[in-house]
Amino acid sequence: MDRNIRTVDDVLKLLDGLFAPDADRWTADGAAWWDGFYGDRTKPVPFFVAKPDENLASYADRGLITPGRALDLGCGPGRNALHLASLGFQVDAVDLSPTAITWAEERAREAGADIRFHCGDAFALAGTELTGPYDLIYDSGCFHHLPPHRRISYRALLERALAPGGHLGLTCFASGAMGSELPDAAFYRESGLGGGLAYTPESLRWIFSDLDEVELRRMRDELPESECFGEEFLWTALFRRGV
Repeated sequence: MDRNIRTVDDVLKLLDGLFAPDADRWTADGAAWWDGFYGDRTKPVPFFVAKPDENLASYADRGLITPGRALDLGCGPGRNALHLASLGFQVDAVDLSPTAITWAEERAREAGADIRFHCGDAFALAGTELTGPYDLIYDSGCFHHLPPHRRISYRALLERALAPGGHLGLTCFASGAMGSELPDAAFYRESGLGGGLAYTPESLRWIFSDLDEVELRRMRDELPESECFGEEFLWTALFRRGV
């Protein structure tokens, strides 16, 4: 007989276990799935390109973010981390997948960029390898792969690692365009996330209501010849933490 639920972290881990292994894409056990995803670099995946998100480039162009310390959550092959480094940011970048990190490190060497890459679960690494405080935490496509209960862990990471006056930049699936629109409770009955969760502007504002909204809009579509990546099925959001 096990009676081992004593803390919030124990409850979160219990809820993690309700999901089938092939639906686990947010903990260290999900690394193998992402390794398979990133293993073939020739796949026609739009965000495999070595281009930054158009909204991230726009934030810098408009002076909404300025160089400082940055954390790239779910960095994949490192395209946004490389752009931040080129702007003068000191960048930490983290991903579950060793295959993605290897690819990102190769890109960084080719570009001569000094980026600190970390392989593992960002929630577990927060406060150890990912020490902060960060002036910018940027997340392109990580948040929408989290089950509802891990929003608690995400907010705790922001509370611990985001500097006063710092920014959270986020892209995630847009409701009515891509991602599952089932209510939160349904994911625990179905034991899967349906490839990712869709969000409305109202839900994002509620989840991050302790931060100040700077901008929330749909990502702009970008042509193949553009210097930036953009797909309109995503929301882009920039929030600022109070001083």
